[in-house]
Amino acid sequence: MPKTYGFGVIGAGMIGNFHAEAIKQLPNAKLVAVCDDVTGAADLFAKKHGCAAVTDLNGLLSRSDVDVVTVATPSGTHADLAIAAARHGKHAIVEKPLDITLAKIDAAIEAHAKSGTSLGGIFNGRFLPTARLLKKAVADGRFGRMTFGMAYGPWWRDQRYYDQGGWRGTWKLDGGGAYMNQGIHTVDLLQWLMGPVRCVKASTTMIAHQRIEVEDTGAAVIEFASGAIGTMACTTSMWPGHFRIVEVSGTDGTVAMADQNFFFWQFRAEKPDDQQIREKYLQFPAVSIGAANPSAGMTAEGHRENFASFLKAVDEKRTPEIDGTEARKAVQTILAIYESARTGKTVTLG
Repeated sequence: MPKTYGFGVIGAGMIGNFHAEAIKQLPNAKLVAVCDDVTGAADLFAKKHGCAAVTDLNGLLSRSDVDVVTVATPSGTHADLAIAAARHGKHAIVEKPLDITLAKIDAAIEAHAKSGTSLGGIFNGRFLPTARLLKKAVADGRFGRMTFGMAYGPWWRDQRYYDQGGWRGTWKLDGGGAYMNQGIHTVDLLQWLMGPVRCVKASTTMIAHQRIEVEDTGAAVIEFASGAIGTMACTTSMWPGHFRIVEVSGTDGTVAMADQNFFFWQFRAEKPDDQQIREKYLQFPAVSIGAANPSAGMTAEGHRENFASFLKAVDEKRTPEIDGTEARKAVQTILAIYESARTGKTVTLG
């Protein structure tokens, strides 16, 4: 009989609520408890989702009915919580970014390898039907030689977004701005589709907000290991905010994905399914999900698929599709973008 996994959610904020909804939709998962040290937050969450409330991390991790924890706290705390989970023998699924430094990410990877538990990252954009179709087209070689890729996140956040919570827009806990917080999903999709990033040359600035330490606007030229080049541009300074675009091009085809749909799906060599794909997914969105509001239009579907994939890997005793090493790649790219913007030099990824 398939195992049912008990889940504990660490962090009772907006994203934690999406974690809870995703867990409750899985047939082989049960939401057991939530942990949050903010007064009353855990109680409200527990009442809403029908689970226990815990304010002490050790109290959550010591529970025998918790097999997996999900981490939905400020970015700079992620690795420490994942390491604590490993020390208690718990699997961990960590919200993006896995953490804000490579050293802390590597420590979390090592901790789970040592404990024999699984560490997973959350990049739910990879589980969109359109992203899966695009990834398959890349794997099938339909683009010919890859030549150009674009990741574009033209979003808006008002000043209130940064003023609430005390951690947003700080290097210590947010780890960055439009790239590390909002744009990381877009960056991840492009590097996942185009292959490893070799080097970056970038410029960033803070131009439309006050009282934040990080960038709200940035642009980078990317060179991939394949020899293809591209751009990664992310903002929270473009009112009212528009749809995210991820574009992949080669000598034999070009596809642009706009949020959950396609702008175009074109290949030199047509296949029978191509017209059906266009009929189903070729749309022109007017406003992006998340373009101006971090929760606008969001559902738990992407997290549910991400969690389901993780549990399947645990059941089969194999590496999760998005493990710690895989989730590290987008952070490494973004940190290289920040270093390039700071130094004015081209930065090669190690």
